[in-house]
Amino acid sequence: MKKTIHTKEAPAAIGPYSQAIEMNGMLFISGQVPINTETGKVVEGDIKVQTEQVMKNISAILDQAGYTFQDVVKSTCLLSDMSYFAGMNEVYGKYYPENPPARATFAVKELPLGVDVEIETIAVKGS
Repeated sequence: MKKTIHTKEAPAAIGPYSQAIEMNGMLFISGQVPINTETGKVVEGDIKVQTEQVMKNISAILDQAGYTFQDVVKSTCLLSDMSYFAGMNEVYGKYYPENPPARATFAVKELPLGVDVEIETIAVKGS
């Protein structure tokens, strides 16, 4: 059965989509951007600051659904410029010190709200 996941600890959807959907022991987290839930605004700072906020948002959704970063099997990272790859990687890697998930990283022309990073995540129970 399809279950919609929502937490106030992560930004509300800025369009017609859910923060995450859980189905058959799998969690599909929509792309998260660096919005601070306390202010409702994009965090100011470099790619490391933005990536840290994105990972906090992902963490909140994982937690709400009863998953952890160890359950993550796939991430897709979108960057506004590939020159941000190393900085994003440095922060991202702290959340996956062992057995990191499969991942793809792309530079795209533009991201919502003019941010520099967006990350979507798939987790599986018992992975």
